[in-house]
Amino acid sequence: MLRAVQHIITHTDDVGPRFAEEARRMHYGETDERPIRGQATSDEAKALHEEGIDVMAFPMPAALKGPLQ
Repeated sequence: MLRAVQHIITHTDDVGPRFAEEARRMHYGETDERPIRGQATSDEAKALHEEGIDVMAFPMPAALKGPLQ
């Protein structure tokens, strides 16, 4: 499990609380598509889904929330 999480962390850009904004910008062609991760409220995730933007909730294990060693 930790290897899978580390792979996701290594191969995505962390956009933090700007997740919904960045997902929309990519969806509407305002910026290049890339794999991202970040935080979104349940209302933001629902709104993204209603706009046809696929998102997936992925709880981050506490051990990996700090800097990667």
